[in-house]
Amino acid sequence: MASDLVDDHPLTGSADETAAAAGVAEAPPAPGRIRRLLHFTLPGSYGAVLFAALSFTPSLLPRGGFIQGLVCGITAAIGYGLGVLAAWLWRAFADREPRRPKPSSWRTFFIASGLLLVVAFALGQYWQHEIRSLMGVTEYNIALVVASPLVALFFFALFLLIGRGIRRVYHWVADLLGRWFGRRAAGATGWVLVTATVYLLVSGVLIDGLVSAMDETFSVGNTITQEGVVQPTTGLRSGGPGSMVSWDSLGREGRTFAATGPTASDIASVVHQPAKEPIRSYAGLDSAEETEQRAALAVDDLQRAGGFERANLLVVTTTGSGWVDPALVAPFEYLTGGDAATVAIQYSYLPSWLSFLVDQSKAREAGRALFDTVYDRWSKLPSDQRPKLYVSGESLGTFGGETAFSGEYDVRNRTAGTVWAGPPNFNTLFREFSDHRDAGSPEIQPVYKNGRTVRFATDPASAIPPEGQPWDGTRVLYLMHPSDPIVWWSPQLVFTEPDWIGETAGKDVLQGMFWMPFVTFWQVTADLPFSTGVPAGHGHKYTTEYVDGWYAVMQPSGVTPADLPALRSAVAGLDVP
Repeated sequence: MASDLVDDHPLTGSADETAAAAGVAEAPPAPGRIRRLLHFTLPGSYGAVLFAALSFTPSLLPRGGFIQGLVCGITAAIGYGLGVLAAWLWRAFADREPRRPKPSSWRTFFIASGLLLVVAFALGQYWQHEIRSLMGVTEYNIALVVASPLVALFFFALFLLIGRGIRRVYHWVADLLGRWFGRRAAGATGWVLVTATVYLLVSGVLIDGLVSAMDETFSVGNTITQEGVVQPTTGLRSGGPGSMVSWDSLGREGRTFAATGPTASDIASVVHQPAKEPIRSYAGLDSAEETEQRAALAVDDLQRAGGFERANLLVVTTTGSGWVDPALVAPFEYLTGGDAATVAIQYSYLPSWLSFLVDQSKAREAGRALFDTVYDRWSKLPSDQRPKLYVSGESLGTFGGETAFSGEYDVRNRTAGTVWAGPPNFNTLFREFSDHRDAGSPEIQPVYKNGRTVRFATDPASAIPPEGQPWDGTRVLYLMHPSDPIVWWSPQLVFTEPDWIGETAGKDVLQGMFWMPFVTFWQVTADLPFSTGVPAGHGHKYTTEYVDGWYAVMQPSGVTPADLPALRSAVAGLDVP
């Protein structure tokens, strides 16, 4: 029976399929042989079923039927390829050719795989129910769940056909090269050529073309103004009277940012003391051609409005589309009694999760240009007339915001405080602080240098470790939910188990989650586009956490912990997508 597991289906002709997986050219099919469009090897089928079953294991967020089908189909295709490769390696060491599996071997496969998939599907639904319960998610589309096996079959077949198409191209190239080279040299050279061509086509043509098309599509949305958003009537906002930035050039998110936010009366009603009208400055992609020009324009408008005369100044690096989370800025304005100014610029049309994957360089350029421009103006002011300078950002905004600084001391020396939420796993400073965390502290909530400057919080309302240790001078705080895939996604998930999976799970992550090569990577990848489609306080949705985060960083006078519940209620009531 063991030998049956590495033999091929009599109709597959998959000796060349397995050889292709290892990069060795095989002779073309015998003349006149009809090759079926869909054919499978027994080892590959076992690999596909095993990986399909593993795809039902839990990840960070609840998965709907379509996403489960997508993850299942992709992982099954990977499992099939690995099964074929394993069989080829087995035969290579055994020095024998493929053998036809017995009919009983296929019967055993169908019975075993049917039972395994039914059990995996049932367990998957149980795990998804448990995750939804942890997050308070009530939405459950039964129709999509029932249809998920069909979705999985579609994507499995799609990726399998793509792989076989590439294999045929490889054979054609190897046969062509075989006219001048030996068989092994032709096979190796052909494999290198085909692999390089596929990589260049995918990365240079397909991805670039897709990004360009999506950029053009989202640029149309940038011209739309959200319902209820009207041009400001105050000169304290970009796009308002006397502003150096035109209303139309702000873009969709810039217009929303400039026209909304708490008023002086809103702030006074919460903090129970006289308040000022906050200043907000912004420049959109259409406001100026180059990033440095947009940064200079936004800062010029900030200065015109009197932003450098306020007691507190906040520099925000936006997400990909230019969005500034209202829950990020509003607590800053409330806690300062409105004696605050905020400045931001747009650098992309793409939504945050897509910019996160393909548009990182623009975030880096925007974050550095904006802070450097602000700091240049700020540093030229008399020291006793400078506002307290703060930095913040969410998601890709943290990546851009970090690039203005070289390390812990640079942030400490040039800012009064920082709040960064949902940092991508590839952030330079975030990785430095996390990778060099104090011994014994977990990756899910690390402690760096005994918390002297930089600290991490999964729930700043309860505790920010290390408790009881001094936190003097500038405070840098990272907010990160245990269930936030933006924080934990990394290409290294393909082959390497991260520390956070082996640690005690956070409050909104299922304790049964574990790491598997290939599978966990695709599960967490599938979580990315839906990271904000969960209730506040989970995934990549940060709201009232900003209240406690800013309170811990700013230590505002005249505000006590007893005042925070009212402020949390005000922030929770904001229209946050």
